[in-house]
Amino acid sequence: MSHPRISDGEIDQRGQKLYEERIRSLVEKPENIGKQIVIDVETGDFEVDEAGLTASRRLLARHPGAALYGLRIGYNAVYSLGGMLRPTMATDRNLDAGRT
Repeated sequence: MSHPRISDGEIDQRGQKLYEERIRSLVEKPENIGKQIVIDVETGDFEVDEAGLTASRRLLARHPGAALYGLRIGYNAVYSLGGMLRPTMATDRNLDAGRT
């Protein structure tokens, strides 16, 4: 769904940048791997939950009309249609750290 102030491409770019630069180190822990994160790309605020819709609703309650970006923590995609989700390299390190 399009956002009235920010293009879809800009939302993707801002969301990925926020995740990589500010948020990943906070959330990519063994207990969060596989959960979904939703980021308000204008404020940097975020929510983590098993369900992306639940995280989105909580975030929109705080920031009505926010431009939201979502992803699955530690994986290359939120959902897979007929394929497999692949862990990111950072996830592999975090999973190994959780086993020691």
